[in-house]
Amino acid sequence: MALRYVIVQQPTRAAQLFLLYHGVNDNPDSMAQIGNWFAQAFPEALVVAVGAPYPASAPQGRQWYLEIPAHDRSEQQGVDAVMPTFIESVRHWQQESGVQPAATALVGFSQGGTMVLEGIKAQPDLAGRAIVFSGRYATLPERASSRNTLHLIHGDYDEQIPLAHAEAAMQRLTALGGDVTLDVVDDLPHAIDERSMQLALNHLRYTVPRRYFDEALSGAKPGDDDVVMML
Repeated sequence: MALRYVIVQQPTRAAQLFLLYHGVNDNPDSMAQIGNWFAQAFPEALVVAVGAPYPASAPQGRQWYLEIPAHDRSEQQGVDAVMPTFIESVRHWQQESGVQPAATALVGFSQGGTMVLEGIKAQPDLAGRAIVFSGRYATLPERASSRNTLHLIHGDYDEQIPLAHAEAAMQRLTALGGDVTLDVVDDLPHAIDERSMQLALNHLRYTVPRRYFDEALSGAKPGDDDVVMML
C-alpha cells in the first residue's frame, strides 16, 4: 500500500520529526501548507506531509480508510486494516531521520486525526506528542499511557465531527490517567485556522509533558531531543 510524501523541511541533521496526516478528500500537498507553520517555528525539525493510500471522491483527493456501511463492518475495522501501513510510515521516517519517538510529533486533521489517535492507541511508543485538529477516535481507548502527550484542538461549530467527540476523548483519557489537553476554538467549523495553529505551537513550546514529572520522581532525566525542548 503505497503512500506519497511531501517533504516540507529537511535539515541536515534533524533534532525533531513532524509527520502530518490529512483528512478525507484532501492530499499531502495541501497539508504541507500546515506543515510550514511547524517548519518556521522549529527550524531543526524534519517536517513531512503523508498522503493517504486510497483515492477519494474529490479530484486529487485521498482518504485513509474507505467509508464502511454500518451493517457491513465497523469503522474500527477500516482503521485497523490500514494501521500497519500508517505505523510503518512513522517508523520509516524515524529511521531515516534518526529521531526517536520521544521527539516525534504526529499531526492529524479530521480522518488524519483519527489515524493519529488510533496509531498511538495501538502503539503507545509511536510518538511523544500528538496534535489532533477536529479528529476523533474510531473507538474510545481502554487504556492510556503518560508517555504520550495528546493535544486536541476542536471548533465548537464543527458539524462534521462534533465537539462532543473531543470532549468524550478528553474525559476518557483523563479517567485512564493519560496526558491530554483540549482547546475549543470559538465559532470554528470543521477547519484549521490561525488560532488553532497558535494553540498547537504554544503547546509544543510551553506545555510540559507529564512524563517529565514521572521521570523526575523516578530520578531519570528527560532527553534533550524531546519536542517540548524546541524553543
